[in-house]
Amino acid sequence: MSVSIVLIEDDREISSTMTAVLQNAGYTVDTAPNGVDGRKLIEEKNPDLVITDMMMPRMGGFPVLEYLTELDSPPRVIMITANEGSRHKAYAEMLGVSDYLRKPFAMDVLLETIEKVLSSKEETPSAKGSDKLRRSKKS
Repeated sequence: MSVSIVLIEDDREISSTMTAVLQNAGYTVDTAPNGVDGRKLIEEKNPDLVITDMMMPRMGGFPVLEYLTELDSPPRVIMITANEGSRHKAYAEMLGVSDYLRKPFAMDVLLETIEKVLSSKEETPSAKGSDKLRRSKKS
């Protein structure tokens, strides 16, 4: 079973590089250039993981995180940003991000972070129901 990821990133070059790396690692990746399109993809695809940039046109990463808190079984989230502010990181963590990467980062760091976030999924009580749902849905 392939892990599905929704990648929300407005920089085309970063998005295409990350998509290629993730697909080569065996993940199924759907991309969106902003939070508005990203939310639609999340609704359609019910991904295992969302990787979102913080600052984007139309809708940034924080409104996406706020939207995810309304879902019954939200996917895990990794936020990526060039922003150095610790307040932003604290707010992202308050909204439930699983991890936070500052740009630029090496692709192997991204892959390690994804593995760590997905393996910690089993330990979260709120994720248990969604695990069962996803397994039965994709079987």
